[in-house]
Amino acid sequence: MVMANPSLMLQSIFIIFLLPCLSWSCPEYQKQALLQFKSSILAINSSFHALDSWNSSSSSCCLWDKVTCSSPSNPTSTSSVVIELHLSDLFAQSMHSNLLAPLVPSNLLAPLFLIKSLRVLDLSWNSINGRISTLGFGNLSNLVHLDLSGNSINGQIPALGFGNLSNLVHLDLSVNSINGQIPALGFGNLSNLVHLDLSSNWFNGSIPLQLCQLKYLQFLDLSSNHLSGELPKEIGNLTKLQQLSLSSNKFSKGIPSSILHLRELEELDLRNNSLSMEIPSDIGNLSSLSYLFLGKNKLTGGVPSSMQKLNKLISLELEGNLLTGEIPFWLFDFEYLLDLNLGGNSLTWNNNTQVVPMCSLYGLSLRSSGLQGDIPEWISTQTSLSFLDLSMNQLHGPFPQWLAEFQVLSFLFLSHNKLSGSLPTALFRSPVLFILALSHNNFSGELPKNIGDAKSLFILMLDENNFSGPIPQSISQVSSLRLLDLSHNRLSGNIFPVFDLQMNLWYADFSSNQFSGEVPTTFPTDIEILALGGNKFSGALPSNMTKLRNLERLELQDNNISGELPNSLLQISHLRVLNLRNNSLQGSIPKTLSNLQNLQILDLSSNNLTGEIPIEFVNDLTGMIEAPPDLTSQTLDLDTIIAISSQTSPHISIDLKHLYNLFSTEFTIKELIVSWKKSKQGLSSHNIDMYFLLDLSNNQLSSEIPASLGALKALKMLNLSFNKLFGKIPASLGDLQNVEGLDLSHNKLSGPIPITFTKLQQLTTLDVSNNKLIGQIPIGGQMNAMADPNFYANNSGLCGFQICVPCPEDLPPTPKPQEHDNKEEPWILMETVGIGYAIGFLLTIGIIFLAGYFSPSPPPNIHRCRRHHPHRLIRQRI
Repeated sequence: MVMANPSLMLQSIFIIFLLPCLSWSCPEYQKQALLQFKSSILAINSSFHALDSWNSSSSSCCLWDKVTCSSPSNPTSTSSVVIELHLSDLFAQSMHSNLLAPLVPSNLLAPLFLIKSLRVLDLSWNSINGRISTLGFGNLSNLVHLDLSGNSINGQIPALGFGNLSNLVHLDLSVNSINGQIPALGFGNLSNLVHLDLSSNWFNGSIPLQLCQLKYLQFLDLSSNHLSGELPKEIGNLTKLQQLSLSSNKFSKGIPSSILHLRELEELDLRNNSLSMEIPSDIGNLSSLSYLFLGKNKLTGGVPSSMQKLNKLISLELEGNLLTGEIPFWLFDFEYLLDLNLGGNSLTWNNNTQVVPMCSLYGLSLRSSGLQGDIPEWISTQTSLSFLDLSMNQLHGPFPQWLAEFQVLSFLFLSHNKLSGSLPTALFRSPVLFILALSHNNFSGELPKNIGDAKSLFILMLDENNFSGPIPQSISQVSSLRLLDLSHNRLSGNIFPVFDLQMNLWYADFSSNQFSGEVPTTFPTDIEILALGGNKFSGALPSNMTKLRNLERLELQDNNISGELPNSLLQISHLRVLNLRNNSLQGSIPKTLSNLQNLQILDLSSNNLTGEIPIEFVNDLTGMIEAPPDLTSQTLDLDTIIAISSQTSPHISIDLKHLYNLFSTEFTIKELIVSWKKSKQGLSSHNIDMYFLLDLSNNQLSSEIPASLGALKALKMLNLSFNKLFGKIPASLGDLQNVEGLDLSHNKLSGPIPITFTKLQQLTTLDVSNNKLIGQIPIGGQMNAMADPNFYANNSGLCGFQICVPCPEDLPPTPKPQEHDNKEEPWILMETVGIGYAIGFLLTIGIIFLAGYFSPSPPPNIHRCRRHHPHRLIRQRI
């Protein structure tokens, strides 16, 4: 046995344990640069702790967190250089503490540009704000990996861009606010680039051809920008590409056939553009494809038969195109297929063919595909389904028990069919049911009492059915519920569920049912939209509605509510829409209505309100004076749904890529029904910020019209008809520059129609009938088009071409008879005969002129007056 040499053992121990410690030494200037960077961050956020290990007392920056240094150049070296900085999401701790991450000015990165040895720099998700310093990054010529994604970088990338970084292999600028065109030279020089991600920015223009020369590129993502034009045929040169995403842009025309040269492509995402023509017939030659997303375009033709060769296919999205023909059943033969989305085309399902799927689907959409009869039995074999959309078909029959017992079904859409019967109680035993949309069917019976067992339910839409009976009390136990629509059923009862005040319920629609009793207020404090119209609620408005402090839209129209408008209701300062139409409200309009400074739509029509229109409330309705700048459409999109679900139902497993591919539904709140331009119309909730209405019609209001109404310049509709208003029409109403409908009919208004009405350039409907108005109807602007006599009827003193009634000042004066001397009669007779010919000629010319042969551009209504009332011809004043 040979004894080990002690000196050799000591040397080995030194090399193994001590030498690395000695070698972790970075240059002093790099250490100081990093400390300067940290100091700059601390200056804008003193509670910043992510870089606590960076301190001047440390012997080497190579020992700091998020810093990687190179290996020593030789075994005896004691120095290294910084080659990697992993500085992503530095403010994560602040976000977890519900503190807003500060904006980091891009000039704070300057110290990092001194570390020229850097090969990897990751600054993603740090709220970096400002323009990219291409000069600064240009110093880092050794960079191989640069990640600036998830920041607030803005402005354009200079023409040369990152052209100096010729060693760059990975570049990620996604999720920023960079605009302008993609610099052709700047990216074309990055000849070693393998990964390029410019998604979720504001780039415009076309794809530069220089990008198509990056022969090593394997990943290219330009999605969610504003790029346009045709897809360049040169894209077929990128033969190493494995992932190509150009979705959510404005590309048009066809998919170039050169794309079939990308034989290594595994994912192709072209959805949400304006691509047209047919899918390339030989697309099946892309034999490596696993993900093919072509949805939401304008593609025509059928599903190419060559797709049968895509035996690696995992996800296929063709929804929302103009595809025609039968749905080929070989689509269900792909062994690895997880997602199949064919909905929203003109494809048809052969209801006479039996399907035996070879796949086990995660998601299936056959929306609007001509399915008839019962829900297909073969779907019962797809027990892994998490997403199922069979909406907008002709399905009928009961809700299948086997479907109610699916264990992992989270998203179920069966709306717009003819399904009937009651809902199985097993449906609500699922711990993962997240969205249930059964609207527009013929379901009936009472709602299952165990509806509250669906603890993960986020959206429940059961509207437009025949459900009856009370709302189950257990529904108040679904703490994750965000959107609830039970409208247009036959539900009844006078006791509402008592919802937890801290629930997340945002929208609740109980309208058009048979509920009775007092107006319920047992809703969460954060509810924003509450629709209770079209029921049988009675009694006075409750005083405790103030607890619903975040209400933005309250609909109580078409009930039997009585009493006066309570001041408590007028303390809900966020209200944008208040609809109390067609009730039995009494008393005067409270002056405190001015508290509702965000109000856009106020409908108090068809009540028994009396007194005057308060000047105070008109002066302070600032929401109707100008549109608030921060209004948002009232919809729930997929991003919101996923964000909230991750907080409220974290146990639901949602594969985001699969869900994005399948999800095509945007949950838009129902239209708001108002009296608009003499008829009931629905205003889209998606664009509700565009509408500003004030309707006080069909009451007993008796006062002059306040001149201050003219300050409500955002108004699009003003209806004061069927009241007892008197006095003159204020000239200030001519300042309503956006008004489209103005109804002052059936009052006791007197005096003339103000000449200022000629300034109402958006006016399309005007009704001043059944008043005591006098004088000439104004001429000019849109008033020339307001030529329906019915809108001026029963005002005996009005005149004007609009109603074919001449005004006195427009009629020629009647000549006085002259006396003649009989002694001079012969001479006068001869002279009269001579002059008569001349006068006759001039009169003829004058009559022709009055008839309009030589008059310039008469108002359009004058021709109607000539045809129907020739005895009322008037002369238009020029």
